[in-house]
Amino acid sequence: MAQRLTRRRFLVRSGAAAAALSLPSLWPGRVLGANERLGIAAIGVGGKGDSDLAFCESETIVALCDVDAANAAGAFERHRAAPRYRDYRAMLDKEGARIDAVTVSAPDHIHAPASALAMRLGKHVYCQKPLTHSIHEARVLTDLAREKKVATQMGNQGYAHPGTRRLAELIRGGALGAVREAHVWTDRPIWPQGVDRPADTPAAPSTLDWDLWLGPAPSRPYHPAYVPFKWRGWWDFGTGALGDMGCHNLGLVFLALEPKAPLSVEGESSGSNAETFPAWSIITYTFPGEGGKPGLKLVWYDGKKKPPASLAKGKSLTENGVILVGDKDTLFVPSYWGEGEFLSGAKMEDMKDIPEIWPKRAGAARENDLPHHLEWIEAAKGGPRPLSSFEHSGPMTEAVLLGNVAIRVGKKFEWDSKSLTAKGAPEVERYVRREYRKGWTL
Repeated sequence: MAQRLTRRRFLVRSGAAAAALSLPSLWPGRVLGANERLGIAAIGVGGKGDSDLAFCESETIVALCDVDAANAAGAFERHRAAPRYRDYRAMLDKEGARIDAVTVSAPDHIHAPASALAMRLGKHVYCQKPLTHSIHEARVLTDLAREKKVATQMGNQGYAHPGTRRLAELIRGGALGAVREAHVWTDRPIWPQGVDRPADTPAAPSTLDWDLWLGPAPSRPYHPAYVPFKWRGWWDFGTGALGDMGCHNLGLVFLALEPKAPLSVEGESSGSNAETFPAWSIITYTFPGEGGKPGLKLVWYDGKKKPPASLAKGKSLTENGVILVGDKDTLFVPSYWGEGEFLSGAKMEDMKDIPEIWPKRAGAARENDLPHHLEWIEAAKGGPRPLSSFEHSGPMTEAVLLGNVAIRVGKKFEWDSKSLTAKGAPEVERYVRREYRKGWTL
């Protein structure tokens, strides 16, 4: 039974939170007060990188890096005083003394090497989702974050949504009973998948450094089929619909249930080729039970595939959503994150006896209001660890990307998380790690 949040317990909890916020920096490097500004450098400032940068403009933007001057033009113009770089390695080397923290908003295949280098230099890191391109890279970043004791956060902003946080608290408090089944779906891909490599080889635009854009990925000719947006559907650069949206749509499952590494995974799809992800996939994970929790069956759907309509008990299945099935109730969330509906008719406001765990900031109901980046900035100044720090988002990313491995091998396999190997399926190993092009390291 959930404990009631008494006035005394509330005051103790509030005092602890206030104390955490008033601590001097918990991280090595320059010690900052809450009102001092971080020196932030950005890796990738076009597209999503531009909005990530905008969320950090309460701080001092000390350097910008992007390989595509045309795509980054808006950010470059807004921060004309900040030095500009094409190679993040050169930026971190030359501007390192001025940099406290780094945002990484480049394509997926750049996430791990850029984040790893920044952390090894003692910089706090905010990295877009999914955290990495491969499972092994996720393990490396998780271990580095612990070793270097820097403030980290993955860019799955739904974790800051007050509705998501409250639902996770209610689930932890027993509102659904024991949860044994979860179904999560997305309308992605909204970019080409299931296609072959283009045959023509047009010249790259003069504003784009194609070799640096490739980074650690295998060399291939430039083509507009990859840049600036469609790279998500290509195995060498992106992580497909699951990688792009899994860390969003699966967030409630991982925040509320805290599943450990999967025991097994199985993928069904429209068919994969060597170049791009399939047009659709359905991936089934089995997670172990632990600490009194039952085992969990988690099914992911993309490419317009959805769970059986009967699970929603008459509710229309939206383009993105989550259904959690417990032995007391079923929860339907009709979006990536936010508030949901208990299908028994129970109301969130009637569950005040289930205590709150995390703060909910006023005015954070829309994506553009979510204080996700702010919590990372506060952590870098000595505040509490963000809910999606690499210690949490690294293992989550491992599980997400394991679904892509299941698509590639085309069969169910048992997973040994400790050794990052599949039992009786040695062909899995080639997809757990990736080889970097000469000149690039993790």
